[in-house]
Order: sequence, then structure tokens, then C-alpha cells
Amino acid sequence: MNLSDLSHPAEALILARVAPAIVERAKQVRIMAFDVDGVLTDGRLWYGEQGEVLKTFHVLDGHGLRLLDESGIAVALITGRESTILARRAAELGIALVQQGVRDKAAALTALAQEQGCSLAETGYMGDDIIDLAALQRVGFAASVPDAPAYVSQAAHWISSRPGGTGAVRECCDLLLAAQRRLGAFLTPQGALKRGTIQ
Repeated sequence: MNLSDLSHPAEALILARVAPAIVERAKQVRIMAFDVDGVLTDGRLWYGEQGEVLKTFHVLDGHGLRLLDESGIAVALITGRESTILARRAAELGIALVQQGVRDKAAALTALAQEQGCSLAETGYMGDDIIDLAALQRVGFAASVPDAPAYVSQAAHWISSRPGGTGAVRECCDLLLAAQRRLGAFLTPQGALKRGTIQ
């Protein structure tokens, strides 16, 4: 790929730091699924006095997920835990493909890809722990975070520079959009998000 052919300089800036083989994988992604704890959050669980579990989400990640969705790349969240907080956050972002309490993420991802009319080569997944390993090994584009165990991150094609919950998902979204020459469309006054401003 010739970086000078990209539609916006920001795309060249992002892709200049990524190996061409990874860019080629990212170009194929039609559906991108993410683990939640440790990827979309920092992995910590905060317990309140009544036993409720609290989580924090980064607005950069939320914006990135919205950009993927509006560019035509389907977004899914697949997590081993059950959380009403996640359901609320997904609803805010307009993410309908949410699976909670999943133990076999590889099987869930395979079924999801089939439902969306995609092959696993056109599917991406970002995870950080043992439960994510089989899914990472099956998809065309596998992503992880720098604080994942080495035996998990070694299965990833690409690793974010930011830890989970601090913009790692946004980095992944920007990479996918840049690889598919879709990021530049959002970097103009006319390219604002269509569905409001919730991040």
C-alpha cells in the first residue's frame, strides 16, 4: 500500500507505525468484537457498600466504537461477566450486538460472524485473558493490550500502546478505519457523527 494514496494525512500517520501485513488484515475486517473487562475497562471492579459493581469507560473508546459503526464496520461486545452497567453503556453507544456471560468466546464469535454474513477472516477480536485466547487464534485480525499475559498477547497480530480502559479500543478503531481509508471522512466539518454526541 502506498501511504501517499490515503485520503487524509492522519491515516498515513497511524499506518506508518504498523506492519503492512497487519494493515492488510485490518483492511478485511467487517465486524469487530471486543472483550470488556481489561479491554474496554481497566479490568478493575469497584464494589460499593451495597455490593454493586462499578466500572469506568473511556470516552475515547466510546467515540471510536461509534466511528466504526457509522463507517459500516459492525461492533460487538462479548464478555464473560454479566453487567447491567455494560448493558447501559452499550445502549448509549447504540451497540446492539452484546453477549454477556459467555464462556466459549470462540464459539460465540463464530456464530456471530455467520449471523452477520462474515467469514472469520473478515472478523476481528480484541481480548486480554485466557478466556479470549481461542477467539484470538481464529479471527483474521486479533488485537490485545500491553498488560495482557504474554501467552495471550503472543496470539495477537497487533497490540495497542495504551492499556485497557485508557484508549486502547480507540487505537484499534483508528487503525481499522485508517486501513480501510474511512478515518479521513470523519476529520472534516461534514464528517461529524450522525447520531448525536454521546461518547
